[in-house]
Amino acid sequence: MVLVQRLKRIHQVALQTGFLARFVVFGSFVTNKDEPNDVDIFMIMDDNFEMGLLVGEPRLLFTDHGNAQDHFGASVFWMRRMAAIGGEQAAIEDWQIKRDGTERGIIEIKTE
Repeated sequence: MVLVQRLKRIHQVALQTGFLARFVVFGSFVTNKDEPNDVDIFMIMDDNFEMGLLVGEPRLLFTDHGNAQDHFGASVFWMRRMAAIGGEQAAIEDWQIKRDGTERGIIEIKTE
């Protein structure tokens, strides 16, 4: 439940920016492990997202991977839509491939 609460919090902070386009969760959290050890997140942000204008928790989430890990207890990665070589879907599918070439589970959380 602790990891679920972390995930919800990160999702809410990302939504508060008004620029969240895609929110993907991967790693042990989306496996059949009884007790996953962490939360790994990949986000695609709208092109007009300006990280330098963020304050408070959104700034901690987006400015530095280490800060996000320390504050939110999750590994957070992100890019703007325009940086997604081959398109957004290709960028997301790339996160599904592990270093050894096998696939990992990923899920996308969509908001209405």
